[in-house]
Amino acid sequence: MPELPEVETVKRGLIKNIIDKKILDIEINTDKLRYAIDKDQLVKIKNKIVKQIQRRGKHLIVVIEDDLQLIIHLGMSGVIKVIDSTNYNKIKHDHIVVTLSDNLSLVYNDPRKFGYWLVNTNHTPLEHRVLVSHGVEPLTADFNSDYLLSKLKQTSRKIKQTIMDNNIVVGVGNIYASEALFDSNILPIRGSNTITKKEAEKLVSSIKKILEKAIVQGGTTLKDYKNTEGKPGYFAQQLNVYGRANQQCYVCNTRIESLVIGQRNTFFCKKCQK
Repeated sequence: MPELPEVETVKRGLIKNIIDKKILDIEINTDKLRYAIDKDQLVKIKNKIVKQIQRRGKHLIVVIEDDLQLIIHLGMSGVIKVIDSTNYNKIKHDHIVVTLSDNLSLVYNDPRKFGYWLVNTNHTPLEHRVLVSHGVEPLTADFNSDYLLSKLKQTSRKIKQTIMDNNIVVGVGNIYASEALFDSNILPIRGSNTITKKEAEKLVSSIKKILEKAIVQGGTTLKDYKNTEGKPGYFAQQLNVYGRANQQCYVCNTRIESLVIGQRNTFFCKKCQK
């Protein structure tokens, strides 16, 4: 599933290519993604100008003139490409094709159909039902050790589950949670309320560092993810523990272990992490 760095990379690609472009047409090739597609709502953005692209957690917010917003979630396998319209040839799973001015097309491909496109017309996008409960952005000053520690004290659930909780901090998915916990030397099975202030400071720093590094590399491609140019992300080459079960730790040569936490595969080094 695309996490914060991947969605941020897509956001930057869209900013580069579709700001101030006019939406000329929308081709919808499916009735349903995660949610049913409201064609009457989607048609409202036709003949409008794209003004801004924002990100909230793992959501893209396409700001369109006349107080319209398009809220997009890429789901498990969604990919958005911006291509020359004259070179477009439809392929399997191209569920939505947006024709833009200047001979551009925005193509949404999603084999697993777990993403969604929602048009927002009634309120500010952050008050929409899919965004209203979101916690703080991890790359802002609001995400600090005092904030995190106040949340950790309230729960005994495993620390990995807590930092992946979008109600607390958004966008820290499975890959980056494992990597940040390794970087901060914290075992993912630790109870959240056992984390000390010093450990919380290190964990906040590690989350920010890992996410920023991943953004620089264009995200992590393990299977489906591609950016708006159809290129993969290269942070996979810098993963220390994720996906490396039974391989040697780069730091201490101990075997990397894995287990399932909250139905998600989790990777760690028992020697480096306590």
